[in-house]
Amino acid sequence: MTAETRTVPSGETVRVDLGERAYDIVIAPNALSGLGGLIAALAPGARVAVVSDETVEKLHGPALRAALSGRVEIAATITVPPGESSKCFAELERVVGALLDARVERGDLVVAFGGGVVGDLAGFAAAVLRRGVRYVQVPTSLLAQVDSSVGGKTGIDTVHGKNLVGAFHQPALVVADTALLDTLSPREFRAGYAEVAKYGLIDDPAFFAWLEGSWREVFAGGPARIRAIATSCRSKARVVAADEREAGQRALLNLGHTFGHAFEADAGFTGRLIHGEAVAIGMVLAFGFSAKLGLCDPADEDRVVRHLAAVGLPTRPSHIEGGLPSADRLLDLIRQDKKVERGNLTFVLVAGIGKAFVRKDVPETAVREFLLERLDSRLKS
Repeated sequence: MTAETRTVPSGETVRVDLGERAYDIVIAPNALSGLGGLIAALAPGARVAVVSDETVEKLHGPALRAALSGRVEIAATITVPPGESSKCFAELERVVGALLDARVERGDLVVAFGGGVVGDLAGFAAAVLRRGVRYVQVPTSLLAQVDSSVGGKTGIDTVHGKNLVGAFHQPALVVADTALLDTLSPREFRAGYAEVAKYGLIDDPAFFAWLEGSWREVFAGGPARIRAIATSCRSKARVVAADEREAGQRALLNLGHTFGHAFEADAGFTGRLIHGEAVAIGMVLAFGFSAKLGLCDPADEDRVVRHLAAVGLPTRPSHIEGGLPSADRLLDLIRQDKKVERGNLTFVLVAGIGKAFVRKDVPETAVREFLLERLDSRLKS
């Protein structure tokens, strides 16, 4: 199966090929203005309940309501505090309760309007509400537009780690308005860019090389931004179509995440370290660990570091504010990774730029030794 791409005015539409559950990713500046028509065509007569965060609602809520006005009835607007801390049982219970209070039915739609946190939380709420209600992703961050809004992974965090409670529940539609990204802080945009670079590092060395020369244009907006987002979405759509529930190939999308999630969990899912920053550090560590195991040239890690550092992303554990955990603490968090099988560690490693692969039964002793090296004070420059 392949990811189909169609051109739309000033943008692109990527098809996620999942048979009866296939859906479109509409990517364009000002795509939000067409949301009402898209939803009315998707589910004639359905009401929608909007789940957003307080920041996005303040910035873009009026534009969303204008886009739906006269086309779709809004049953409720539910807001959560911004930030990873909202991906928790308490907020899930509150959101589901508000959806029930609004009498959202199985034929209605939930609209996830925000970044990855809102998308994961609202998608999970839709998955469990009345045993499954359709939902639409309207991602407002770069990270969400290229990664978390696509593929149907929904969930919340616990004290044990990130995204350990959730469900696979595919959206019915994704609408990525690239103009909304202009309101992101530089830090949030950079964090999302880490996931863009990831797609090149997994299996598209030509895309990574293009990013090395064109990242400034991606940050500035315009055609380069649309190209970067659409290329990322095509890559993810292709993988999801082949392996929807992460039985094999889809694990490649977690390049850098095993290390990154451990640092993110240790930081308490706070502003000390946001997800894309953790992924950037994790990808560097994945290349470094691969080099240590003799799987790739150390020069590949140097190239990844140069590019991520050029765009302003952290590349070393020492770049995390507030102190570093011990190697044993990180290893304990890595043991909670979703890819662990029968207690055996699984990592996405690399044979070079664009040559990622899944390696099972990675010895804990090798991981611990590598972490000790990277946490050593001599490497904290």
